Amino acid sequence: MTKYFLLLFGFFCLCLELPSAFCQTPYHIGSDRELFVDRTLVESLDNSQIVMHPPVDRGKVFFFDKPWEGAFSAYVTIIHEGGRYRAYYRGVPTAGKDGNESEVTCYAESDDGIHWKKPNLGIHEIEGSKNNNVILANAAPITHNFSPFFDQNPEAKPSEKYKALGGTKKSGLVAFVSADGKHWEKIQEEPVFTQGVFDSQNVVFWSESEDQYVCYFRSWTGKGYKGFRSVSRTTSRDFIHWSDPVPMGFGNTPYEHLYTQQTSPYFRAPHIYLAIGARFMPNRKVISDQEAERLGVDPKYYNDCSDVILMSSRGGNEYDRQFMESFIRPGIGLQNWVSRSNYPALNVVQTGEEEMSIYVNQDYAQPSAHLRRYSMRLDGFASLTAGYNGGEMLTKPFTFEGKALELNYSTSAAGEIRIELLDEEGNKIPGFSKEEAQSIIGNEISRQVFWNGSTDVSDLSGKPVRMKVYLKDADLYSFRFY
Repeated sequence: MTKYFLLLFGFFCLCLELPSAFCQTPYHIGSDRELFVDRTLVESLDNSQIVMHPPVDRGKVFFFDKPWEGAFSAYVTIIHEGGRYRAYYRGVPTAGKDGNESEVTCYAESDDGIHWKKPNLGIHEIEGSKNNNVILANAAPITHNFSPFFDQNPEAKPSEKYKALGGTKKSGLVAFVSADGKHWEKIQEEPVFTQGVFDSQNVVFWSESEDQYVCYFRSWTGKGYKGFRSVSRTTSRDFIHWSDPVPMGFGNTPYEHLYTQQTSPYFRAPHIYLAIGARFMPNRKVISDQEAERLGVDPKYYNDCSDVILMSSRGGNEYDRQFMESFIRPGIGLQNWVSRSNYPALNVVQTGEEEMSIYVNQDYAQPSAHLRRYSMRLDGFASLTAGYNGGEMLTKPFTFEGKALELNYSTSAAGEIRIELLDEEGNKIPGFSKEEAQSIIGNEISRQVFWNGSTDVSDLSGKPVRMKVYLKDADLYSFRFY
């Protein structure tokens, strides 16, 4: 026993003296696409940095202009499935108590994510007619924050491919299912989860990487409605029975009011959850009473302001807040500085061969309330970047599966990227050194890496390696082995 202890003690001491590579367990990335929204794989940066890239404003996609929608429409969800884009959102024409009877859940659809229409569904009678786009009515308080998703669980029944949760603290979260995303029914009358405050959008999805349903819901850091608006998490195997909630952590960053968090798996890298949420600044008043009157803002809704933030998670109860700066700043004009405006919709969706979009509701509590689209390149949330003088990034040890390495990148005409593969201890691997790597120049979503005229890395598949990236006036958005 003493001998065994001495061996362990000796190994521990050796680890203290040797480079960190000797004591790190290689991270298994398989064939997953890796982004730079966190530093999970980053060991060191030398004259390089990771920067966030705010999306581009593409303008309005539709107004909340139906009589049953109105200035207080909110909590939008966008689902892209089967070649169709679907938007779900709360409609309510006048301000009132959360969960009041005038709240309905509305539906819009699109073939391209850019041009939208509101079909007359004929499901519910509103103001004496069924010619409307309402999918839920007379279902308060569920309609306050009804949040659906397309179920990726391979065991999901065809009649339950769409699922949703909705409700307030008074009702708890009530579960719904649908076969077509338009006609919904309760799974059961009783709520499936009650241990939360739920006073905003509460989101849920099937996690491929965790093999379970995951729900991120509104909580507060203090008891009841005290402290900061925050996020907690619960999980389920069957969508009915849920685990005890766990508050989410935010690393070594200060608490901020997060009115929504909109956590969902990124569609090109579902093991990474992106949270593109609304940061709320209570009592940070930007516009005056006279300016609010000219804009037609409801008197209760111009004492605060909001913007959009970007967080990420790889499961568990921690968010990575690598970027504290705003992801989307409020737009030009005082109408964008009204309480509860600039709230992003749930989900990022692909809207072009090289483009993805997120949507944001703007001009809240005003006659001009609408949904707006923002676009970015695929994987373009953040990048590893270096200037004209060049820089480097070294990864931690990892293992991969595949035969080739693919990059999503951009360089200037004078810039370049070179990739070097090293062994676990940081030694160059013959055949994959910087000197043998082809210089990568251009701007592409998908480009294979060559060494000595070959892309084949299959001999290294499953073995611990490191990757060293050399950049000059370039951005690397993502990479994957496949």
